[in-house]
Amino acid sequence: MQVINGDSFTILPTLEANSIQCCVTSPPYWGLRDYDHAAQIGAEPSPDLYVENLGVVFQEVYRVLRSDGLLWLNVGDGYARNGGTGRCGPNAIVGNTKKLIQKRNCKVPECWGLKDRDLMGLPWRVAFALQAKGWILRSHITWVKKTAMPESVKNRPTNATEEVFMFAKSPTYYYNSGAVREPTGANLRNYWVLGPDVNGNGHPAAFPRELARRCILLGSRMGDTVLDPFAGSGTTGVAAVELNRKAILIELNPMYAEIGKERMRYAKTTRIETANT
Repeated sequence: MQVINGDSFTILPTLEANSIQCCVTSPPYWGLRDYDHAAQIGAEPSPDLYVENLGVVFQEVYRVLRSDGLLWLNVGDGYARNGGTGRCGPNAIVGNTKKLIQKRNCKVPECWGLKDRDLMGLPWRVAFALQAKGWILRSHITWVKKTAMPESVKNRPTNATEEVFMFAKSPTYYYNSGAVREPTGANLRNYWVLGPDVNGNGHPAAFPRELARRCILLGSRMGDTVLDPFAGSGTTGVAAVELNRKAILIELNPMYAEIGKERMRYAKTTRIETANT
């Protein structure tokens, strides 16, 4: 297992081509949280630049992925707002993460014909951008959250879902449909009802370990290498270690990189102890 503290823009080009079987990741969402680093993705002045930057990162992921590899990508959406400038991103202050909210200009971005209160459709814009760069968009999974983040809105339904995209590098790829099945034994459906992990890990936007576990089981074999270029607190790495895969994590924030290392060490120790009992 390997946790690299650094910028994906510079670290990914140093990785060996065709060396990764599966990439499971969730990049920072545009204009929502401040991950306390000057080079962070998600702090671009406009969402089209955010999409462009992600395109650059995932071109490198394409290079390092094996020909039969898969990319699992979770991206969140946001609203265009005429909110002026203040401590709120386009999605407003969320929960108890006020110290991590970007202080930015929240006026409606001048792109895509956006208007005040428009849902920007960022997940699909990213997906289509990657598709145009050569990725094969094979599936769209709706992640249904058992515990949705409260929203003080009265003019639309509360958001309780996010998008997960499955991309292939080539038409012939590894996918183990028997690794995760519906309770009835049927083929897995493209909506996953998942709750948050019970124990917090210090990161304000970690996705559930079960989400990473499913993607890894479906898209890799034991001993394969799994990549997360936006590792956060290391959830992808923890799931990979628990499933006896290798992991390469890249994380910009040194504090989260250390948390990821510690969590992966604990997962490895627990796995070994369990195997010896």
